[in-house]
Order: sequence, then structure tokens, then C-alpha cells
Amino acid sequence: MGSTSVSLLSVVVGDEELLVDRAVAGLVAAARADDPEVDVHDLVPGQVSAGKLVEATSPSLFGERRVVVLRSAQDLTKDLAAEVVTYLKDPADDVLLVLVHAGGAKGKALLEAAVKAGATRIDCAKPTKAAERMAFIKDEFTRADRQITRDAQQALLDAVGNDLRELASACTQLIADTEGRVDEKAVARYHTGKAEASGFTVADRAVEGRLPEALEQLRWSLSVGTAPVLINSALAGAVRGLAVAAQPPRGVSEAELAKRAKVPPWKLKTLRQQARGWTPQGVAHALQVIAETDALIKGAGRDPAYALERAVIEIASARARRG
Repeated sequence: MGSTSVSLLSVVVGDEELLVDRAVAGLVAAARADDPEVDVHDLVPGQVSAGKLVEATSPSLFGERRVVVLRSAQDLTKDLAAEVVTYLKDPADDVLLVLVHAGGAKGKALLEAAVKAGATRIDCAKPTKAAERMAFIKDEFTRADRQITRDAQQALLDAVGNDLRELASACTQLIADTEGRVDEKAVARYHTGKAEASGFTVADRAVEGRLPEALEQLRWSLSVGTAPVLINSALAGAVRGLAVAAQPPRGVSEAELAKRAKVPPWKLKTLRQQARGWTPQGVAHALQVIAETDALIKGAGRDPAYALERAVIEIASARARRG
């Protein structure tokens, strides 16, 4: 990329969405620091054809530098995976290729080919033990040059649960709204209602189209101190789950479907019931609303409660959306 500071080939390996997103963002940021005009192509297998892949990775006639992020590389068709393997043997010197791979057995040959070609490997394994999640919370505070007590780490884990994105959002909220070392009392003030007020009930009622109940739950959750980012994160999770349950790919096992929806297998039945009446257009609109709300909550708007209320109304009404 005109500098040795950015590798031409990188593989981001793992199934923890937050860590994967951060790793990819870090690589893009490094490329932009090297060349602010760099062009970024962020692709998923459904968007990729052989022609598009060749176009994105071909050397530029005008010397423009590019970052090509290929998400879910394990899901590429056999032919496209072979195209990428061929490219790895002779990569363009003005393209930074970032392959994102879940790390399982599927598509393993492509991952091995990338590593063999000298790709920089970044592992983003999902924390599976409480101690690893506690360490994650501590690291979030350390990155912000702040401290959190061990008791507070445990209290936060108890209140928020195991989802890393929600934990990160909770840490961000606490860092923004407190000073000095965060203790158990500070966590308790923000998470009085614990799981009941975490936003999941709000999300369930909203995607079911039960607007009065969703708004009632939202106001109650906010009144007991649930962080707005956590409520919006729950809304995002519910809508993403709908997208998986509404149009499940053929031949995918229940366990894999639950993994894609980021829910325990027993919750698939609930998701399928919630998905009735939803159209792809409705899901797309709901996801757009959530992205807008996320921006409003994190600084673009002045009233997070109003932004969330609008989001709940939009999501509940998107249920029967046809266009």
C-alpha cells in the first residue's frame, strides 16, 4: 500500500462479531492512515460474483489503492474460493485483501492458503469462560485509561449477560457517565432492573407488533436506569434474529440456525413465531432504523429516550411492510 506498515494480505479468524468488526476496522484505519484516499470495498458472499471479485482485486490503472474486505469467506462457493486462492498466489500491490473467516472446518482450505501466502492472522475467538469476559470488561476500561473493580466487573457481567457487544456498550456507557474508578455501586445504579430491564422484553414486544406494551416496557426500562445503548442492542439482536428465522437457508441444521441468529436453540421456536408477518422489506427497514438510532444515541441526537421511542414505533409498524 505504498508502505510496509500495512500488510497486503490479512485474515481475521473467529466467530465473535464484535472483535471481528474491531479487527477489520483497525486494518481499514491503518490503511487510511497510510493513504487517506484509499477506497474500501466491504463484501459478503451474497454480493460476490467472479466478475466483481476480479474487478475489486485487479491492479488499478490509475494507481488508486483499495481495501477489499471479504466477509464470511467460509461461505464462498467452491468456484469463488478457488478464484481467491489463485489471487493469493499473485496479489496486486495496490490492494489490501482482508479475509474474514469463522475459523471452523468449513472453507478451511481457503484459510490455510491465505496463511501459506503470508497473510497476517488476527484471531478473534469468542470468550467462553466467565474469567475471559471479566478480562474483556477490564480491558475496555483500560483502553479508556479507567479502572473498574473486580466486584464491579462481576456485577456488570451478572446484569448484562454474556453478549460481548452488549458488554462493550455497557462499559462505554459507564465510562461516559462516571468519574474515577468504577465500583459495584456505580454498576448497580445503571443496572437496577438487571435482566428484566435489559431491553429484551422491549425488543420482543416491538418485533411482535405489540406497540403499546413495547412502549410501556421501554419507559419502565429507562426509568430503572437501563442504558439506551443496551436497549437498542437488544432491538438489533431481535431484528437480526428475525432475518435468520424468516428466510432460513435450505439444508442448515437447527444448531447452525440458532448460532446464526445468536440465540439458544430453544428460542428458535419463539423467533419463528415472531417472524410471521415480517417481509424482507420490513426487516431491512427495521435494521436501517436501528442503525439511525444507534447514531442518535451515541451523540448525533440529544434525546436517547425519544430516539428509542421512535425506533420502537417504526419497528412495530415495519412488521407488515411490503415496500
